[in-house]
Amino acid sequence: MAIHVPIDTVATIMREVADAEVLPRFRNLSESDIRTKTSAQDVVTLADLEAETALARRLPDLVPGSVVVGEEATYADPGELDRLAEDAPVWVLDPVDGTGNFSKGHPAFAMIVALVHRGETLAGWILDPVGGHLAAAERGAGSRLDGVPVRIDTEPTRLRELRGCAFGPRGKALRGRVGKLLHIGSAAQVYLELARNRLQFGAYSRLMPWDHAAGILIHAEGGGHHGLLDGRPYAPTLRAGDLLLAPNRDLWAEMADLLKGTGVAGTLS
Repeated sequence: MAIHVPIDTVATIMREVADAEVLPRFRNLSESDIRTKTSAQDVVTLADLEAETALARRLPDLVPGSVVVGEEATYADPGELDRLAEDAPVWVLDPVDGTGNFSKGHPAFAMIVALVHRGETLAGWILDPVGGHLAAAERGAGSRLDGVPVRIDTEPTRLRELRGCAFGPRGKALRGRVGKLLHIGSAAQVYLELARNRLQFGAYSRLMPWDHAAGILIHAEGGGHHGLLDGRPYAPTLRAGDLLLAPNRDLWAEMADLLKGTGVAGTLS
């Protein structure tokens, strides 16, 4: 089944939902608008819930027969993730990625949407509502950031030239070997910085599709290299594994060797 991906229409819907449900609540949340989920650091706000509801109501009209898998709906019913392996096209939503930052009034958050079909990411969008920046990609058609083609700088040849994000044992394995390690608190913002070439790598083990499906496609369509440390290719149906993104294959292999050598693969951050 050929699926038409309405790149610009999805972007418009995301901006409208962000303007209606997210930005008015930024730095304007009451205590009752914030709830914890699995821990004190894992929070959900009224903005997350209302934005996901609005996206889930509008996006399926764009692709006949499509369904939705949203982060917040999946928290309530983990079985929602099974839809990713079924035949229907799936809109994967993270209405506010970086909710911890959002809830504290920090602008490092973003909205993520991906369109997945039969375990493959067809398209992805990341919107920074505060800055107004939008990255989007369609499989086989490249990626763009604010209308400009994304071109990952593949020229770095030394780890010391690299800035990026890695957590827990991954960070310890790379500390002192790379140029700089940062903590941003939003996978979406990391992917935007990768697209801008302000960051060059990212290492993750939690592979929830709303965090990574769109960003990985944007990075890959821009010429970057990624893969799991155990040799598997990334797929949005994966829920765990050690993912590494780098500017090129050689640096990816060098970083992967460091991570594997410390027994990182298979652990969770």
